[in-house]
Amino acid sequence: METPANNTPLPTPAQRALDALAGDTEDTVALDTLAGSDVLVPVPDDADERDATDPGMLALPVLEQRGGRPVVPVFTSEREMAGLLPYVSRYRLVPLGVLAAQWPAEDLSLSIDAGSEHRLTLTSDGVRTLLARP
Repeated sequence: METPANNTPLPTPAQRALDALAGDTEDTVALDTLAGSDVLVPVPDDADERDATDPGMLALPVLEQRGGRPVVPVFTSEREMAGLLPYVSRYRLVPLGVLAAQWPAEDLSLSIDAGSEHRLTLTSDGVRTLLARP
């Protein structure tokens, strides 16, 4: 039996877009790719079954950044999510552009793949301006 030489999965289109944005924050192709991608939104442990499964509802997991600022973590893959939040047992797959279009107006940041080298964190204005799609 042969062992594959490289066991690392290929980056997803969303991860490639995040890498492109690290070099050029105004890359419209990368922003469109990212907005068109599905992301994994962890379901908070205290969410009831309706919040966890109802397609018309979405409970956002809010964590606290340094300085006490609220942030919602989302991920481009299960591997990225497990790297930062290994205890998460449930998640919802949500189109990022749709999530951004309904983003709250309050001061709530969005962090995509927070624990990775290609992470991106946006303010609430940045989420709505850069990623919102109808």
